Amino acid sequence: MSKIAVVYWSGTGNTEQMANCIAEGAKGAGADVDIFNVTDAGDFTADQMGGYDVVAFGCSSQGSEQLEEAAFEPMFAALEDALSGKKVALFGSYGWGDGQWMRDWNDRCKAAKAVLFDDGLTVNEAPNDEAQENCRDMGKELAKW
Repeated sequence: MSKIAVVYWSGTGNTEQMANCIAEGAKGAGADVDIFNVTDAGDFTADQMGGYDVVAFGCSSQGSEQLEEAAFEPMFAALEDALSGKKVALFGSYGWGDGQWMRDWNDRCKAAKAVLFDDGLTVNEAPNDEAQENCRDMGKELAKW
């Protein structure tokens, strides 16, 4: 059984809904899942990351397509050195732009030598039924990965 951490920040609840669906899918596939709602830069640390087979990071796009700056960005930046060789999945919602924040985030993970699940799962605005199912499917796949 794989152990998965779902670590996210959500401003409007859209990314939180994605996180919960990913966790639901992973649990349904037999994984042991812990969810971390990042409200402070120290809410998930490199020491904790070592206890998981897979870490799914979620953050909505903010400002000019960037990660949330007060809590999530500092937390993620502190983890980058620990990403080498780690299985990582990315997800998040956005309300404008074309997903540049996800492409930039992928590039950061690749530069840190993380093993990426895919190019990231994005949802425009609130996750509809299809998007929620895509999130559950991602969770199922992460459990098998």
